[in-house]
Amino acid sequence: MKRLTLLLATALAAIAVQAKDIKPMKEFVDELMARMTLEEKIGQLNLQVAGNIVTGAAQNTEVAGLIAEGKLGGVFNLKGVDKIRSLQDIAVKKSRLGIPLIVGMDVIHGYETIFPIPLAMSCSWNLEAVEQAARIAAKEASADGIDWVYSPMVDIALDARWGRYAEGNGEDPFLGAEMSKAYVRGYQGNGMKGKDEVMACVKHFALYGAVEAGRDYNTVDMSHLRMYNQYFPPYKAAAEAGAGSFMTSFNLVDGQHATANRWLLDDVLRKEWKFDGFIVTDYATIWGMETHGLGNMKENSAAALKAGTDMDMCALGYISTLKQSLEDGTVTMEDIDKACRRILEAKYKLGLFADPYKYLDPKRRAKDIYTDANRAASRQLAAETFVLLKNSVQQSTGTPVLPLKKQGKIALIGPMANDRKNIAGTWCVAYTPERYSTIKEAMERAVGNKAEVLYAQGSNVTRDEALQRAAEFGKTIPRVDDEQAKAEALKVARQADVIVCAMGECADFSGESSSRATLDMPDVQHELLEELVKLGKPVVLLNFSGRPTVLTWEQQHVDAIMNVWFGGSEAADAICDVLFGDKVPSGKLTVTMPQALGQVPLYYNYLKTGRPVEEGATQYYKYTSNYLDVRNDPLYPFGYGLSYTTFRYSDLALSQSVTGMDVNVEATVTVTNTGSYAADEVVQLYIRDLHASVARPVKELKGFQRIHLEAGESKKVTFKLTPDMLKFYNYNLDFVLEPGEFQIMVGPNSRDVQTAKLEVRL
Repeated sequence: MKRLTLLLATALAAIAVQAKDIKPMKEFVDELMARMTLEEKIGQLNLQVAGNIVTGAAQNTEVAGLIAEGKLGGVFNLKGVDKIRSLQDIAVKKSRLGIPLIVGMDVIHGYETIFPIPLAMSCSWNLEAVEQAARIAAKEASADGIDWVYSPMVDIALDARWGRYAEGNGEDPFLGAEMSKAYVRGYQGNGMKGKDEVMACVKHFALYGAVEAGRDYNTVDMSHLRMYNQYFPPYKAAAEAGAGSFMTSFNLVDGQHATANRWLLDDVLRKEWKFDGFIVTDYATIWGMETHGLGNMKENSAAALKAGTDMDMCALGYISTLKQSLEDGTVTMEDIDKACRRILEAKYKLGLFADPYKYLDPKRRAKDIYTDANRAASRQLAAETFVLLKNSVQQSTGTPVLPLKKQGKIALIGPMANDRKNIAGTWCVAYTPERYSTIKEAMERAVGNKAEVLYAQGSNVTRDEALQRAAEFGKTIPRVDDEQAKAEALKVARQADVIVCAMGECADFSGESSSRATLDMPDVQHELLEELVKLGKPVVLLNFSGRPTVLTWEQQHVDAIMNVWFGGSEAADAICDVLFGDKVPSGKLTVTMPQALGQVPLYYNYLKTGRPVEEGATQYYKYTSNYLDVRNDPLYPFGYGLSYTTFRYSDLALSQSVTGMDVNVEATVTVTNTGSYAADEVVQLYIRDLHASVARPVKELKGFQRIHLEAGESKKVTFKLTPDMLKFYNYNLDFVLEPGEFQIMVGPNSRDVQTAKLEVRL
């Protein structure tokens, strides 16, 4: 009788969990937790890789055993409705309380329709398009059973050596904050109510982009003042946008691991910013804490839980030690309950208690994934991310090299020219490269029978085979004999009217665990480029990169340079759209590109020194802050990007030059398209506080507008200045507006600006 009663209670619990009409969240979770054992509560805090799940055999796996025992709250990086359903069935039908799993994946810049890498997307300065990209990624991922994505990555990055630069939005906190909100809106939609809306996971909290020497997983140390003013804004913006979860980072903050830093997770994220979601570790970070010299697994698990970290990804620290820590008083039942409640609330918000199979409709894959509409959106956004860095006028024709004409013979050369796996970029967990085009294929389609495309690989990615294999991370480009390949490329180039070089990094030369000690183009590619330039024909460089790279030689010798980053699944067609002038380049750098590696870290919003050298200085000055061998200025400034047309900016006008603390002022500039192409321009607003209680940057981005202008058209662009634009965190970490003089600057980039003065009075 007792056994029958237990079975009936279990069945009723499972039915209640699956009921469509469920109670309000707090009441529902209260009642569920009242029925949970300690082991089941700790089990909700355990997140594991799903492993190699084969549909039909899932119940025999180790993961399945944990699920059935109520010892697993979620799985990640499992693709496919059938496979995920097989695990969800176990959770709902075989575990005692039938609590559904949350299912995550590294959906960083698209699912099967891959969008440009996040760094590239930021260079579009197109918030609507970025939100749409996240919306499409959510739609595709959810059609394959995923309900939780590990994105956006909003770390500010200043050191180009860091490989994960590719995952973020560049160096600026204002732009980073706007981008982070766009991602959260795109992923989560209308509060995750729809079947095609998923939960975002903001990473990496916090300061991961500031690792010393640009070396991944390295230490971080900075003042709280710098955290608040320069690094925190994108995280704060994501929290305020309603992000459902945050992921901790690998680094130290104030000597404590970010995963166990109570000030960071509880005081700042939860109390100051009112974040009410759950916090998950990055991969096995609790295990890594011991390597930092911060205790053993049991101690670190307890410290992480008490600091506010709710879910342990893959370290098995919580599930193996928290019961013992509870018994010896290191943690309390309240600590465990808080974390468990947050996980259950996330599942409730996703609608998994109302319908555990909400994201497991097998009919959706055919109509929602890699559709023509999704691909068109990716292709359009990719074209907006490319940054035209140089476009020389040819002496023979008096016209710029780009756009190319669809005529004659075009030599397409380089290791990225006929590759379909790498051009999509790093972090493409679910991608299907066999369906993507190479640049060679796209170019042949683009020119049709109007021109002839001559192709040669020309070189390896790098002379060092071991380095190339490590950088490819499975996305293999065929190894060739460099001398023979160079000879073939030169032979092809001699027959051509123009040479297009697809060169630079391969996909995983940037990305996680892909830090670089050099930023120049890899050896054999650079040698080949030098030989091609010597032929005296027009040379166009398509520079592939996931970070700022050093292009000083290229700027001096190559006729045209376009940074194409890694443009996603539709990159090849998008590149040809811009190369041949079907679309006009409009991307603007969200990074500062150095003249030399020794300038790194290099960023536009720096603090002025007591012995400065002014911007644009062309010589060395003794006893001032400069180098003997390289000028201070970047090769290309933040916000920079050319077009096939030209723009003229009028003088900047302020509606008033003196204002009170309410700052009711408008800044207006007229922008005119003075060229012959209709095009988009990104108009940028910068502000400088000339005298403050703490040192302030030489300029800070505070607004931007992407506008479209027909040839010859003029538009007035107006920015409404607000008190928040002029505020900063002072020495006491109060967010304040101090009266005084400000410079208001508007222009096409951070260097070339129109300036007006504004006085703020009490």
